[in-house]
Amino acid sequence: MSRPRLLDLFCGAGGAAMGYHRAGFDVVGVDSRPQPRYPFEFHQADAMTYPLDGFDAIHASPPCKKFTRLSAMHDHRHPDLLTPTRERLLRSGLPWVIENVPGSPMRPDLVLCGEMFGLGVRRHRWFETNPSLFSLLPRCRHDRRVVSVHGMPGGRSTRDGVLPTFAEWKAAMDIDWMSVRELSQAIPPAYTQHIGEQLLGAVRPTAVTP
Repeated sequence: MSRPRLLDLFCGAGGAAMGYHRAGFDVVGVDSRPQPRYPFEFHQADAMTYPLDGFDAIHASPPCKKFTRLSAMHDHRHPDLLTPTRERLLRSGLPWVIENVPGSPMRPDLVLCGEMFGLGVRRHRWFETNPSLFSLLPRCRHDRRVVSVHGMPGGRSTRDGVLPTFAEWKAAMDIDWMSVRELSQAIPPAYTQHIGEQLLGAVRPTAVTP
């Protein structure tokens, strides 16, 4: 059987994409900005209008600036792309996953953290899924040393951990192909590998066979 095809909207540099690839998907990324380090097939295009046909599942990570704790520090207003993205995915009829930051206007079907996967980083993310996917992972306990993801690599201690060197940060995230800026916005592939392994059960019946 061929690998199911997954469309990765608002793909960034490919942290989520790598997880789905490891789970068993062929991944195609779409982003409005160039992504020269994206590790799979990439198209620079508008994620809100890119065609959805020909795919077995969709992942979307709409920009989260409107919903972060730092949003109040910006003078300009950020648009809510999450709500229209969900509406578009619902109309598609395909299995889909939306990822965003805690506090976003979405249903947190899964709440994932690096500690659940034995990673040396805390980066909480919410996932809304259709169909519903259930995580069997233990809750994160925040009882061990991790590196901080708030700020750039350096060495100062913070409430979230120790600011690492760039090499330590890449190792903690299990990502070795991104720049510092790209890494600061990525999620560890372990999150979407866990989701993708469950999502396969929803798409296998419709995946194309040779």
